[in-house]
This record gives sequence, structure tokens and C-alpha cells, in this order.
Amino acid sequence: NSQDPDEPVLEFSVACSELVTPSLDRKPTSFVAVSCTTPPQAFWTKHAQTEIIEGTSNPIFLSSVAFFQDSLITQQTQVKLSVYDVKDRSQGTMYMLGSSMFSVKELLQDKHHRLHLTLRSAENERVGNITVIAWQIEEKREQRAPVARLQRGDTVNGRMVLAVDESLTESMGIKSRSSSLCKDPLLKAVFGGVMSRTYRFPTTDGNHLRILEQMAESALSLHIPRQFVKLLLEEDAVRVCELEELGELSPCWENLRRQIITQYQTIILTYQETISDLHEYKGPSFKSSTLKAERKLEFIPTNLHIQRMRVQGESGYDRTYDVVTIGAPAAHHQGFKGCGLRKLLHKLEEARKHSAGSGSKGMAYQPQDVVKAKELIGQINTLKTQVCYYTERLSRAAKERSANALERTLAILTEKTRQLVTVCDSKLLSSAILALAAARPEFTQQGTPSPSSSSLSPSSCSPSRSPSRHPTSPSRAATSPSRHAAPPEGSEGSKNKCASLQADLHEDEWGKVWLNVNKSLECVIQRVDRLLQRDKLQSDSSSEDVFLLATEEPGNTKKGIHSNQEAFWIHPEYKDKDSPSSSSLQPSRHPLLSSPSSRPPQIYQPPSSSSSFSHQTPACLSLPVDHIYTSPEVEKTSPGEWSDALYPLLTTLTDCVSLMSDKAKKAMVFLLMQDSAPTIAMSLTLQYRRDVVFCQTLTALICGFIIKLRNCLCDSGFLRQLHTIGLLVQYEGLLSTYGEELAMLEDMSVGVMDLRNVTFKVTQATSGFAPDMLPVITGNRNGFNVRVPMPGVMFDTLPREIQNGMLLRVQPVLFNVGINEQQTLAEKFGDTSLQEVINMESMTRLSSYYDQFKEVLPEDCLPRSRSTTSLPELLKLLSQNVNAKKNKNVEILWQAAEACRRLNGVRFTCCKSAKDRTAMSLTLEQCQILQQEHALAPQVFYQALDCMRRS
Repeated sequence: NSQDPDEPVLEFSVACSELVTPSLDRKPTSFVAVSCTTPPQAFWTKHAQTEIIEGTSNPIFLSSVAFFQDSLITQQTQVKLSVYDVKDRSQGTMYMLGSSMFSVKELLQDKHHRLHLTLRSAENERVGNITVIAWQIEEKREQRAPVARLQRGDTVNGRMVLAVDESLTESMGIKSRSSSLCKDPLLKAVFGGVMSRTYRFPTTDGNHLRILEQMAESALSLHIPRQFVKLLLEEDAVRVCELEELGELSPCWENLRRQIITQYQTIILTYQETISDLHEYKGPSFKSSTLKAERKLEFIPTNLHIQRMRVQGESGYDRTYDVVTIGAPAAHHQGFKGCGLRKLLHKLEEARKHSAGSGSKGMAYQPQDVVKAKELIGQINTLKTQVCYYTERLSRAAKERSANALERTLAILTEKTRQLVTVCDSKLLSSAILALAAARPEFTQQGTPSPSSSSLSPSSCSPSRSPSRHPTSPSRAATSPSRHAAPPEGSEGSKNKCASLQADLHEDEWGKVWLNVNKSLECVIQRVDRLLQRDKLQSDSSSEDVFLLATEEPGNTKKGIHSNQEAFWIHPEYKDKDSPSSSSLQPSRHPLLSSPSSRPPQIYQPPSSSSSFSHQTPACLSLPVDHIYTSPEVEKTSPGEWSDALYPLLTTLTDCVSLMSDKAKKAMVFLLMQDSAPTIAMSLTLQYRRDVVFCQTLTALICGFIIKLRNCLCDSGFLRQLHTIGLLVQYEGLLSTYGEELAMLEDMSVGVMDLRNVTFKVTQATSGFAPDMLPVITGNRNGFNVRVPMPGVMFDTLPREIQNGMLLRVQPVLFNVGINEQQTLAEKFGDTSLQEVINMESMTRLSSYYDQFKEVLPEDCLPRSRSTTSLPELLKLLSQNVNAKKNKNVEILWQAAEACRRLNGVRFTCCKSAKDRTAMSLTLEQCQILQQEHALAPQVFYQALDCMRRS
């Protein structure tokens, strides 16, 4: 069938009758092995085998035998059917009862596409019969015989066998036809090594289901770890550079910095070795379970596969169910030693608290402060880049004299600059700046407390207000408690007083830097407004009116001017290193615009020693302030050159933004250095383990996301749900809570929860070549983004929100129930509390996800189900089971899986190696789906299960 790339070119079923065994007191336990050869090939190739049916002389096999397009069979192909009797399944002892052969041409030329053959033993004795029935796919729906006629005519040993025609596949449409794992351009780029099996299962209404079961490996098993480890390497290298760029520190802090950098350099070498190993690896595109502890491959997920079941019914429906299978993400090479990531994270927190209490070097900040510092660094980097970009855009618009572009770009530049100013208006940032200033050699020489001094702690800052908002306000004195107390007598009091004065000075300095950006922005806004107004008047007024506008006092403009404000500019070349105070100030009076959101600031240039500029200060910065901002001579001499009028202001804005951003970033880097110093070795070791686990989890997630998006490309409800509340990701764990698997569960639970920091972005692929459709990862440990390229035809079907680059979130949940004999030991003699906590946490998140869905989306976004249990009732039952004290409560797994499917989620199944337990769970789930959603006949449930579980 050319309409469906997954349709076999030939499919037939077999049934045996009157099988005879040498021992007359037992009935055979049989299966059929199928081999083929195509002339001039002179040897037989094993092609398939059926399931094993026990204790009957007349077995009817539900497994069908399919030849797909890559089988290269012809009408001359010979097929041999060998029937085996299994004496002992546990030992695998068997012998061949008999065999028979036929050609493809004979099967096709038969009027009913059916052959009745005699089975003969090696001694040429008759041992039974075998019937071959080909499933017809070329007939049209309207030519199909009535079911009643088929029921009377197509029977084998009194049991009904129905022929299935092309009507099964004619309604699939483009969606199903193009989502083939073997042929679809997107899926073919991501998955490979596809293995396929087919079955024909009877239903309760007398029809048959056609089942296509497929398993595929993923090229992402190597592709994603290679990218991921490179990002980690770059992130840690940047961290080292940031520490190096902190500038000169006092000896005690310098030693601490050297220790931290040494630790980072060690871990960087490890990442470099890993990248080299991953690129040199030439093995298969997946890591087998025997290699799960291999150091060179520890970032690669174990046994990562996609398991697909496609169900087609005679009424024309076509449903696909995908599950990603993976060995439990864990750091197998590093070992477990009784604990995994959850306990290790707890030990790290305890070590931080202990180091804070013992007064060691560095300082333990609150976890929220550390998170906030990392966020601030990211926000500052992003906003600084955006401000510089739109500054350049504004300069270009001025050069082109485009009024519309000038106005639009100015609006964006204003927004981004004020966002940056808001980000830098942080009490945590202000205290970190003071701490960094106190760590400078000149500060230490004047009697600053040691690095462990509590005066540097952000908790010492008053919660009343940020000192950066009003640097000259008397309330600034509340910033540090040391300023409230009277200085002690003697030299110690003198030192503390000096330290307090130094802190005041640096606080003033930061306040002026912070306010400088606002002032520079307002000057740009004023100049652009005046240029636009004058340009407008020049086009519809006389030259006299233009002259009046050019000479008009700034206080008369529409924005309102505060003519009594003073602007100060400190010239670096006049800066006194010993006394960075008012002696270096050169006041210049000029009325300036003020932002509606802040008071008019003073323009200030801090000491060049604290600046991180790599370029020289522009010449305009050494001019008097009124020369830069308000000199009408500039406008008179070049009234037509907008770029000349704006250039010095934009340069000043860029420099002020860079100065503020760099100063703030250094302060946050110093804060993180202080926090990590006491536990740096333990922290980096734990972080490496977490990276290994997360990489395995992330790779599986990307596989699941891509195949889910591709399958639901025409499902508007799912796509709407995806960009509105994100994608539900459900991991099913089968790990016991005993021995090493308990530590594996700890690793896995942290790795799954870390997926909350992952977002997806769908883009249009640059070409149809496979490498251009592989996902690309960007970001760092604070958040990774996965860019998923799609062919143009597919990309055009997506909603506008996704096409425009909306970031798509994921909501991960993990439900674990140990099912092996070790879990029995854990329940009798061990501890199952970790499993209970994980399941309860995931139940809370799953309920929250559904509540969010109900708030913003209609029920028709979800797939239909034949289940008599509503989704709210299902979640209620799941919650009851999660909270029940019941051993090996596998109903949790079944109900969680069903809830995930009904919420359009992506399913993952894990055990230690993704082999035995995973296979048992997955095949059971598939048969339950067939029975619940597709009316699988209950009398063949266990036979269908055996079909899927056969080796």
C-alpha cells in the first residue's frame, strides 16, 4: 500500500491443526519459525516467529508474519514454516516437529489467498497441518464482503478468522502516513534501527484489530550528551573567567579565590575528557545495560528506546501509543555507597550550615540569596546585551533620519534600560557591592574585618529600603548595624569607624552609578524628542518657528524640567586614589529630565580602578556635562545630523550601562564565591553527579517531546494545551527501595525534577537534511532551552504562538513502585518512605497541572476515552492509592499512566536497565489499552500478552 509507509507488502497469519508429538501422553507447546530465501540466494534467513502456545494440538497464532518494503521479497521468494515443540521453557529445550514450504507466488495466486499445507518431520512423516491466510490490502471498502459471509466462510478449526482489507488504512490521512518512524523526515533524523512486529487480535464485536508494534533506537543518545557536556564546560570556564576578573583582592580572599579556581579547573579537565570520549565513540547509537557503569559513556542514557503501538480497527480509526523506555537515570560509574542525590544534597546543606556556624572563611548565604544572585547575573547579562543592541539600532535610525524607527526603537530601549535599572535596584546587590569593596587590599589595610565578618552579610542590611534609591538620604545609615553602635574605644574603635566611612563611600559610589543610567537615558529621551519636534515643525512651519524651538529653554518642554537639579561628573583622570571623595567632583549645573519612576540623579563616573571597561573612556566623557547634554551650539552647527546629535548621548548611556552591569555582575560573582568557598570541593563533586543524571533524563525527554509533537501535529487541542500550560511528562519508575536501587531512585527523582528548568522552542529547519533537523541545546544549569527544528510543511501547521517562538514548558512527575523480590525485602525489613514521598509530591504536581488545565482550557482539548471512569475520578483514585499503605501497589502505576495519556502527556518507563521489568510493565500496559480503549476480546488477553512478550 503506497499510501502508508508502515503498511507491509505482505502479511499472513498461520494456524496449525492435528499436531502430533512422539510422546502421545502430552500435547505440544508450539510456535512457528518463519524463514525465507529468494533465488539465487542459496541459504535460508530467519524472518520471524510466532508466540508460544501451550498444551494444544490446534494452535491459532495471533502474531502475524509481515514483510515490509525493505524485505525485498518477490513472487519467487520461498517461505519455510518450521513448527517447534518446546519441552521446557525455562531451560529453552525444544525440537522441531515438522516443516513445510511455499512460494509467495502460490499464496497470491490462490483465489482466497489461503494455503493448506502438510507438516512433515525430518523423517518425512506427517505430523500435522498448517494453514496460511494472507491478509488482503488491495480491496476497496465498498468491495468488501459482508461480515456474516466472512464468519461462515473463513474459519480454521471452527474458529473465525476475518480478512482485513484496505479500509483499515484508507482514513489515516497525511497525519498517520507521514509519522512513520521509518519514513517521516523528522522522525527518521532522530530515530533509527526500527524493529517491527504485527498482530491480529479479535475484538468483542467479532472484528479484528491490526497491531503494529515497533521499537527504535535514537540518534540523540549521543547527540544530546555531546552538546550538553560542551555547555557545561563553557559555563564552568566562564565561571573561572568571572572569578579572575574580580580584580585585586586582599591576600586572604585571594587565597580563597585560588582554591576555588583550582577546583573548577579540575572539573573542567574532566568535562574535556568526556567530550573527547564522546566524539571518539563509534559504537551503536544507544548504550547497552552492560555499559551503564562505563566512565566514558556515563552521560549517555542506558537502553534508550521508543516503544510504539499502532492500533487500526476495521471501522477505519488509527491510534498510536508511544512510550520512551530508559534505564533509570543514575550515576552508575560513580557508585552509590548507600546514598544518591537526595541525601547528598541534604549533606551539602548541612555542611554549609556547619561552615557558617564555625566562622570559616567565606560566608554561607541563604539558599534564596544564592538563587537570586544567579538569576541576577543572567538577567544583567541579557539586559545589557539588549540595551547595547537597541542603542545601536537607535544610532542607525538616527543616521537614516527615520522618525518612525527612531520613536519605536527609543521605546524599546527605554523599556530595556529601565528593566536593567530595576534589576540592579536590589538590597542583596547593594550588600554584595559593599562586601566586594571591603575585600579590596586598600580597604583591608585600613582595618576591615576578616572575610568571615558578619558585617558583610546581606542579613545585616536594614529591610527598610535599598540604599541605592537615595544615596544621599540619611536613612542610608541603617544599611549596616555597625553604624548604629558607638565605636569602641581605642584603636579598634578607630578601625571600625574607618571601615564604616569606607562602606559609606562605596555605597555612595554605587548609588551614583545606579542613578547615572537613569539620567543618561533621560538625556537620550529629551534629545530624541527635541529632534522629532524640530523635524516635525520644519516640515510644516516657517524657519522662524524652527529657530524658536531650537532656542527654547528645556524647562518648557512637554516632559517637565527640574531646572534646580545639579549634575556631577567625576573625571577619572582627576581621581585621587587615596581620597575618592568630593575633591574629585567637578560640579556643572544644568537642568535635566527626570524619569517618572525615579528622582533626578547625579551623573557620576566611578574610579577607573573599579571599572571593567576594556576600551578607553570616550572623549565626550571628559567634556563638561552641559557641553554634552544641552549645548545649543551642537544643534546649530549641524541641525540636520541626528546621528551627530545623539552619538555622545548614546555613547554615555552605553558606558553607564556597562559600568553598572559589570559592577553588579562582579558583586554577584563575589557573593557566589563567598557562599561556595567552604564547601567548594563537595559542591562540585555533587554538581558533576547531578549533571550526569540530568543529561540522561534530558535526552529521554527530548526524544519524547519530538515524537509527541510529531504525532499530534494535527491535534489543535494538544497544541493549544502545549503552548498554554506546557507538556505533562510522566516517568514511571520500577525501582525497589532496597540496596543500590534506593540510591538510584534518589538520583532519578532529582534528575526528573530538574526537568522543570527545561523549555522547548520549535523552529523551521533550514533544510531537509537530517543533521539540520536535530535538536540544539542552549543555556546553562539555571535553565536549558531545546530548539527543535521542523520541516517547513510541518512548521506551517503549528499555531501562531508556537511559530513565533513561544517557549514551551514541561511539568515532570515521577511515580515509582518497586515490583521485584528486593522490594519485598524493603517492605519487610527496610524503608519505603522515599517512594511514598516521591509519589505524594508527584500527585500534588499532577493535580495542580489538571487544576491549571481546567482554569484555562476546555475539556475537548483532551483525547477521548472509552473508559467509564472520568478524569477527576481517576485522579481521586490515584490520590487514594498514593496515600494508602499497601505493598507493591501497582494500581498507582496503571492509574498514573492512564491519567498521563488522558492529559495528553508523554510516558516514560524506567527500571534499573530498561529490560525485564520495563518490558513486563510496558506489554501489560499495551494489552490494557487494547482491552479498555479498543475492545480486545477478554479470552485472548493473556495470549496477546504472550505475543508481545515473546523473545
